[in-house]
Amino acid sequence: MVERSANLDIIFKSLADATRRDILQRVSQKSLSISALAEPYELSFAAIAKHISVLETAQLITKRREGKQHMISLVPKTLATALTHLEQYEKLWQDRFDALETLLQEDEP
Repeated sequence: MVERSANLDIIFKSLADATRRDILQRVSQKSLSISALAEPYELSFAAIAKHISVLETAQLITKRREGKQHMISLVPKTLATALTHLEQYEKLWQDRFDALETLLQEDEP
C-alpha cells in the first residue's frame, strides 16, 4: 500500500505543472521528438528536458531512441492508475450528494 501511495504521489506531483500536462496531452496524440515537444514553449531545451525527466520518473511517458532523436510516448497504464484512485473519491462524493438530495427532498412540503 505504501508503494502504491508513493507512486500516486509522484504521478500527481508530475501532473501539477501545466507544461507537463500539456506535454502529456500532445504525446497522447502521437509520439514526438524532444525538439518537437520543445518547439511551442518559450523555455530552454534544458527546461523541457527536465519536464520530460519528471514525467519519465513518474512513468507517465517513455523515451526511446530513433536514430539521432529521442521519441516520447504516453504510458496510458500509469494514467489509468491515477484515474482509478480518483474514481474512488468520485463515488464517495456522489454518494454524499445523493444522500443530501434525499434529505432535502424529505424536507420539502
